This record gives sequence, structure tokens and C-alpha cells, in this order.
Amino acid sequence: MVSEVPIKKKTVDHMTPKGAISRKPATPDLAALRQAKNLSLAQISEATKIREHYLRAIEESRFEDLPGGVFATSYIRQYARAIDYDECDLLAAYSATLPEEEPEESPAAPRGLIGILLRSLGLRQLAPR
Repeated sequence: MVSEVPIKKKTVDHMTPKGAISRKPATPDLAALRQAKNLSLAQISEATKIREHYLRAIEESRFEDLPGGVFATSYIRQYARAIDYDECDLLAAYSATLPEEEPEESPAAPRGLIGILLRSLGLRQLAPR
């Protein structure tokens, strides 16, 4: 028998520029999923070694309260696995909250014969621009 999981309603993020509307993706009620498996936050914390306040932040989609970088993605993966939820869906919800990064500009490639020689010697930074 498949039980229905309540879905959180989409929320509006009021921290966007004036006139722009940003919506967080809908995620299932993770606390309800966890409780359906008869797991407490303390049990998951003990099994994963993740502090309860971080687990609560994941359940409430407060990803900004998680530590950055690989720690956040690791915590989200471990929590999803602990409640037997698709980690890709939860990571997608997290990724949607991240600011878009601007691509870094690469330095111009050295030109001409001098540039070719300097690149071959590994001295690209000395080449004329």
C-alpha cells in the first residue's frame, strides 16, 4: 500500500529584487516521511553524526542554515538516505536555492610565436597580450 506524502506549498522568497518573484521548489513534508518511518531526529543524528539543528533545517528547507559547500550536500544526502527518500530530488531543491555563479574570465591567450613558445614552456603569464 502506497501512502500519500503531504507536499509543502510553494513559498515566495521576499529577498529578491523589487518586482521579481522567486519560488522555492515544492518538497514533500520530510518530517512526515521521517515520522512515518518511526524515526526521531535524535536517532538520525546519532546514525549520521549530523547535529539535530542541521537536520531540522533540512526538513524545513532552510538550506541557508547549513554549512556551505560539500558539507551541505553531504548532510542532505545522508538525511535523504536515512529516511529512504530520493537524494537527487532533495539536492535539486537545495541547488535551486543557490545563487547563480558568474563564469570567471580566463586570461587572454598569448599570441604569435612568442606566445606559442611561452605556452610550450609553461610560462603563459609572461606572454604579451
